[in-house]
Amino acid sequence: MESAILEIIDFKPEHQPWFEQLNRDWIEKFFWMEPVDEAVLGDPETHIIRKGGVILMVSVHKEIAGTVALKVVEAGVYEFTKMAVAEKFRGQKVGEALAKAAIAKAKKLGAKKIILYSNTVLSPAIALYRKLGFREIPLDGPYKRSNIKMELIL
Repeated sequence: MESAILEIIDFKPEHQPWFEQLNRDWIEKFFWMEPVDEAVLGDPETHIIRKGGVILMVSVHKEIAGTVALKVVEAGVYEFTKMAVAEKFRGQKVGEALAKAAIAKAKKLGAKKIILYSNTVLSPAIALYRKLGFREIPLDGPYKRSNIKMELIL
């Protein structure tokens, strides 16, 4: 993917419908919406941004193609969450560019570690996380659909 056509942008309130729909699409395709999903996707300003987190959006040819959030867990620790790429942009390294931008942003914010919760049925995502240096750790967490927890020490 040419960098000139792919742009990482900071979340603005007008991005909320994209943030919600992109995530709802994959969650409902593979799993089910949980109460925590409804809360975060419906009001990311309250649940992520006002608590010190950030949301990134990626556009391709000026069209929103994906999103990812970094949610504060505790000082120096962020949860890599709500990452989604629109189906038509999958397989084009959009997710990888977005993930790398999120890791760079976490470092800028002073993060020492990033954690994430996922499910091994999402094998392309798990492969990407491993490629980026995430390692599996014991599972805990808020999502019933998760069967894997990973961390990246920065």
